[in-house]
Parts: sequence; structure tokens; C-alpha cells
Amino acid sequence: MEKPFVACHVCAIYPVWPSMCYESMSRKDGFPGSFSMHLLSVTQWFLRVICGTSEPGERGLYGWKMKAMSKNTAPMSDGHKFCGLLSFAFILHYRLTNPVKNAYALWLISVICEIWFAISWILDQFPKWLPVNRETYLDRLSLRYEKEGEPSQLAAVDIFVSTVDPLKEPPLVTANTVLSILAVDYPVDKVSCYVSDDGAAMLTFETMSETSEFARKWVPFCKRYDIEPRAPEWYFSQKIDYLKDKVHPSFVKERRAMKREYEEFKVRVNGLVAKAQKVPDEGWVMQDGTPWPGNNIRDHPGMIQVFLGHSGGLDTEGNELPRLVYVSREKRPGFQHHKKAGAMNALVRVSAVLTNGPFLLNLDCDHYINNSRALREAMCFLMDPNLGRTVCYVQFPQRFDGIDRNDRYANRNTVFFDINLRGLDGIQGPVYVGTGCVFNRTALYGYEPPLKPKHKKPGFLSSCFGGSRKKSSRSGRKDSKKKSSKLVDPTLPVFNLEDIEEGVEVIGYLSFVLAMLIFLQLSSKGTGFDDEKSLLMSQMTLEKRFGQSTVFVASTLMENGGVPESATPESLLKEAIHVISCGYEDKTDWGSEIGWIYGSVTEDILTGFKMHARGWRSIYCMPKRAAFKGSAPINLSDRLNQVLRWALGSVEILLSRHCPIWYGYSGRLKWLERFAYINTTIYPITSIPLLAYCTLPAISNIASIWFISLFLSIFATGILEMRWSGVGIDEWWRNEQFWVIGGVSAHLFAVFQGLLKVLAGIDTNFTVTSKASDEDGDFTELYMFKWTTLLIPPTTLLIINLVGVVAGVSYAINSGYQSWGPLFGKLFFAFWVIIHLYPFLKGLMGRQNRTPTIVVVWSVLLASIFSLLWVRVDPFTTRVTGPDVTQCGINC
Repeated sequence: MEKPFVACHVCAIYPVWPSMCYESMSRKDGFPGSFSMHLLSVTQWFLRVICGTSEPGERGLYGWKMKAMSKNTAPMSDGHKFCGLLSFAFILHYRLTNPVKNAYALWLISVICEIWFAISWILDQFPKWLPVNRETYLDRLSLRYEKEGEPSQLAAVDIFVSTVDPLKEPPLVTANTVLSILAVDYPVDKVSCYVSDDGAAMLTFETMSETSEFARKWVPFCKRYDIEPRAPEWYFSQKIDYLKDKVHPSFVKERRAMKREYEEFKVRVNGLVAKAQKVPDEGWVMQDGTPWPGNNIRDHPGMIQVFLGHSGGLDTEGNELPRLVYVSREKRPGFQHHKKAGAMNALVRVSAVLTNGPFLLNLDCDHYINNSRALREAMCFLMDPNLGRTVCYVQFPQRFDGIDRNDRYANRNTVFFDINLRGLDGIQGPVYVGTGCVFNRTALYGYEPPLKPKHKKPGFLSSCFGGSRKKSSRSGRKDSKKKSSKLVDPTLPVFNLEDIEEGVEVIGYLSFVLAMLIFLQLSSKGTGFDDEKSLLMSQMTLEKRFGQSTVFVASTLMENGGVPESATPESLLKEAIHVISCGYEDKTDWGSEIGWIYGSVTEDILTGFKMHARGWRSIYCMPKRAAFKGSAPINLSDRLNQVLRWALGSVEILLSRHCPIWYGYSGRLKWLERFAYINTTIYPITSIPLLAYCTLPAISNIASIWFISLFLSIFATGILEMRWSGVGIDEWWRNEQFWVIGGVSAHLFAVFQGLLKVLAGIDTNFTVTSKASDEDGDFTELYMFKWTTLLIPPTTLLIINLVGVVAGVSYAINSGYQSWGPLFGKLFFAFWVIIHLYPFLKGLMGRQNRTPTIVVVWSVLLASIFSLLWVRVDPFTTRVTGPDVTQCGINC
């Protein structure tokens, strides 16, 4: 029988050991201690053998925090990947050594396509070699940071919610997201919610006002009965037994009352939406009679409104509520605003001035908190005594509601979230996917992670409090000596909130800030305080990097976050308005080295890449209950436009100076992580050879055993990936189908749009994906037709391949038995294309099972033109030259 876990009275985390606590052994022998654990079968075996104990009841030194990995989750072996590479090598060798002389151009295109497919497949497989499963221990986190009778020591978290257009992103959806944040299971004084309204809509402002009032009733109800999820729309729509595990006698009565309150809240919000459909000629007017400052969405001042918080009222039980802040940054003509990335950077600065939580969580307006303990899950890594200081962010997988049962358009994307990102977690961490991510504020400020000593591992105290931060250099390092000089010096001073507050009491806030900045700069250089030129350069350097806000610059140096108690709310709000002004980022490092990085519509990939290039690592956290859930575009056109935006962002990065092919070699980016980023940026180019394969089914006129072995090898690789990740074969197959659908439509358009934008300067504005709720029936959006040019290429391919099948069968019938053999190879590829495009065909026909006329007309026209050109030009067949008629006359 195993001994129960007993926490040490010294560290409150690690178990009691025969001679000393685990923490003491960690300091002595360098064993890593944490609130989390990543499981690898080889590592687990090594620790069980090397660190095992002689007592049969104990499980070794690591046994108390390690669980056995199930056999069906074993990662894929390198041998299976080698078989895939070997198959590629054989088929390429066969193609190159056996050219088709009577169709040389067709053979050359096929070889080029297959070489590109091989490169793409290899880049896709490398990052999957080290998959990791992680476990968290929330009870140990509470034992350490939440001691009974004492204030919670958990770190503060600033949560960002971004919205642009309330007509495409319904206010009720945003309100549910905000309510789930305000009711999160975390100390209320440690949570602040910032809502970014980049459309400056009075509808969003009034919705937040209504939400703050309803939260006074909703939040205590959630915490009293510990309900999940804490977004009321999704909680009341659950088709489950809500009485399960609820033994409180008043629960049913209060639930009914709360549901009535929520229905009244929905009526008020929907009333605001109906009112906003028609804009008055004189513009919107607030309740006090003053014009709404955001009537002109392209020319308006910055706006900040604190709805809840320390001075914003209490809930119905008299308890404090988390802070809720509405933010709309200033916009003026002639200034570049950088869309979502610019809005997120404005929130970083506002939150730093008002609350300055050391960690940030960003959510899209349609992604609510599904697991109220999600923040604690992230803190298990970010507040880990040993691991936390090198973690730039904790990424959670995206999960979705409202998807049709068959997931026709692969909205769940489980292959990416459950296979690819788990594989990257074993290297340097997953990429940032744009939402559901908890950031280390220090990493967003462009600092490098603390250096780990090579010979002596840091103990507990040095791991928690030692070291400092040093900004990364913008220029590359020429050699190893210069590189080492740029890394973090652990001897530099670290300022915490207590030191800052003591200094404020003595010399005043702004004076102390300036003195602190000067001292930090001079301490790093080892110079004295009498060098006036150094003082001036220090101030100019910090202003150039962070902008001309002394309060904000001071906040970047507070290791544990927070704001000085002596600062008044009025002065902080004035400074917050200043840092969201449209010209604040001019001639600073914002968007290039600090915050969300500009230069791509997929700012998430670029931002995560810059952090990894500096040497940070990220963590992938997959709790049993999904941390966040959102809505996905189940309409075919909306889904293709979403994929188009992602692919366009990848092309922009590929053609920029931040391309992972040539950027960041002077940093600490691991090679397999670099391969993953390269694959993330070049995948849209695969649409060109994919289109060639789908358009020219005659490419299959060379069918061999090597080609069959390649298909079998790729299929076997997919089966093994599904086995260790838990992804179902239906999900894997839907992902393969939509890879073809998106490849021949959205990815193809993205390549040409990206080239036009970079080479010709022609910008294409992406549209915000509609997040409207399904109120007219189940999956109404799934069958709704929305015209887009992205529908034409796949429809054309369907018609070409269907005509090719009919023509091929007719030719075989007319030519006799000898023509049926080669026909099977051609039909294989034609049916391969048709089967992969089948979900697209179903979506095109809709509920009435008829294809829209406009799509049919354009597709038939293009297919006819292509067929006529093929017959007229016939470019891939070598013509047989005969005798000259002028020479032999009638006897020819």
C-alpha cells in the first residue's frame, strides 16, 4: 500500500522524506521541483530504475508526482518515419530514372510536385518526434500560495478581450465571455478584465455597462454552487442533469431565479442591438446628452471606463468583484493602427499603468472560460520555482461549441491541436495560436530569459528570486563572446513592488522612477552616478524603447507587478489615456521588438516566433476539462475566408525579414522548432503542386509498387499519430479532406494575394469572421450560401475530374480490353480528388441539394475553356512527324 502524500512543513509543496524534505534535496542535488510534470515513457523508465527505492510500497523519488503512461499513448517511433522517407526516396528515384518521353512536360511537373510534397512532409514530421503529456497539481499550488488566514500569494492576471464590430461579433457573445472571466475561480483582487473595443461602438460600451450590473448577481451564484461553465448562455443551454452533485436545498429555486434574470438581461442587450441597427443622422448620444466620442470610428479620442473594481461597487452579497475596464484606443487619420496587434499592444500599456499584473491572458470575444480553474492550471507552470522564469507563455488548445456532428469542414482541427502542438511541447514549446494563451509580461517586453548556469544548477531561492532581465539586442551577435555579453547577468539588481513603494514614500513617485531607471542602467555598466551623459542616454534609451511615459516605463521594472499605493486613480487614468494615443508608438520598439509584432495579419505566429528566437520556451497545457471554448465558422464561405486569412499571414511572414528560414540564427531557437516555424510559413505554397495534381489526373499514368508503398507508409504514420494522441480516424480523415479543399482554394489565393501585397503594395483587407449565434435552428449557418470567389477553383476541379472519369471510361470501352489497365491508375487519382472534395460538394449544394447557379456557370465555363485548350494545344504529347506531302505526293 502506498503512503499518502504529506506536505513538508517548510516548503508546503514537496513530500516529507525520511531524512529531509524534497525541497532540501532539490537544493542539494539539483533535482527539479515543480507543480507540474511532463511525462515521457523513456524518462519515466529511467527515473523508476535509477531513483527507485528498496521499499516495495514506495515508488521512488519521483513516484509521488508521476503517473504511469498508458500503453496506447506511446509516441511514434523513428523507424516508421524512416519508412516514409524511404518510400519517398524510392518513388523519386523511380521518377527521375524513368522519364516519360512522349509526355516529358507532364513528367517534369509531376517530379517537381513530388519533390515539394516530400520536403513538406519531412518538415511536418520533424516536430512530432518528441510528444509530451503534462499533468498539473492544483492542490500543491494552493498549499504553497494560499495559506489559510493569509492573503493569497498567487500572481495577478490581466485578461484581454478584443472585439471590433458588434454587428459581426454579437454583444451577447462578448458579454458571456466577460461574465465567465469575472466569475473565474481565482482571487478577485488578482483578476482584471480589459475589453478592447477597436470599433469605438457605443453598443459595446452600453453592453459592458449592462454586463457589469448583471455580474453582481451572476458571480456570487457561480461561486456559491461551483457551476461549470460560468458563461450563462452555455450553462443554461446544457442538456445535462444540472442537479447532479448539487445537494444544497435552495439550488433549484435560485437557479430558476437566475435563469429569469439572465433572460431579462438578454432582452435588454438584444434591445440595444436592435436600436443600433439604424444610426441617427446626428450620431449617437449618451444618456447624459453628450455626443458619443466614437461616432467617427476613424477619428476619435481614446476612451477608458472602469465599470467594476475597487471603486466600482460590490456584488449582491457585499463581496468585491474583479476589475472590468472598457478601452477604445485613439484613432486619427494618417496614423497606422495595425489592426488587432495594435489593439493588443494598447491593452498591454493600459493594463501596465492601471493594474500591472505580471501575467496576461488574451481571449477572442467568442472564447469563454469553460474551466473556471484555467488560470490556476497556467500558474502551475508560470509560477513554478524552477521552470517558470524561462516560460514565455502557456498555450491551451482551442475547443469549439456549435459544430455539426460530422465536423464537415474540420473546424475542431484536432490533428493540429492534439498532435502537432503536443509534439512541439517536447522541443521548445507550441506556437502561439492567437487566443487562450497566458503570457509572461516580461517576455512581451522583449527581454531575454534568465541564463541557466552551466555547471551549478540554481537552488530554490535563486530560482525564485535571483537573476534579472536584460533586453534583447536588435542586431545579431557576431560571435560567441559577443553573444555571452548580451545575455542576462544574474548579478544585476531586481526591483520588487515593496522597494518601489518605500522609495515613493521618500522621494516621490516620478523622481524615484527616474532614479531607479538611472540606477539600473548604470549598475549594468558598472559606472558611477556622476556621469551626466550616461544619465541622459539612459533616459533616452528607455523612452525610445517603451515610449514617453515615465509611469509605464517604471511598471516594466517591477518584477512582481502591481502599482504603487501612493499613485492616485485620477493620475493613473490620465496616464492610461496617454499610452493609448495614436502617436505613442512612433519611434519606439513597439511592434518590432516589444509586444505583439506587426507585419502580418497573423500576428500571433510572428509574436511567438520572436519569443522563441530569444530563447524562451512555451508550454502546452491540456487539462481534462477544456480551459476555453469558442465558436467556429460552420458556413463554407466563412470557413474558407478564415483559412485564407491564416494562409495570407503565413505568406507575409515568408516574404518578410522575420522569415524563419533566415531570421534568428544568432539567438537560441532550436533547430526542430525552426523547422516547425518554416513549415508554418511555407505550407500555402503547397497549393500550387496540389492544384497540379488535382487538375491533371493523367499524371497517374505511371503507377508502381513504390507509389503504393508511399501511400501505405503515410497512412501508417497517420494511424500511429492517432494512436498516441487519441485523435479519431474520422477526425484525421476530415482534416485530410479539408487540407485539399483549403489547398486548392484559400491557400492558392493567399499565395497570389501575398505576392501582390509584398511586391506591388496592393493590400487586401481581411473580413472579421462572423460569430453570430444560431437562433433560427440547428446549424442554419451550415446550409446558408454566401458567394465568394474561393468557391470557383474547387468546383472547377470537381467538374474536370468528373468529365475525365467519363471520358476515360468511354475511351476504354471504345479501345478494347488493352486500355483498361492504364485506366485504373488514372481513375485512382480522379476519384482521390473527388472523395477529398466531397464535403465541399455537400456544402455547395446546401440543404436543398442544389448548387448555386453562379458557381455552376463560372465553373463550367472555366472547365470548358481548360478542356478546349487541352484538345487544341495538347502540350504534353510529343507529335509523330511523318513524310513531307510535297515530296512524295499522292503516294504518301
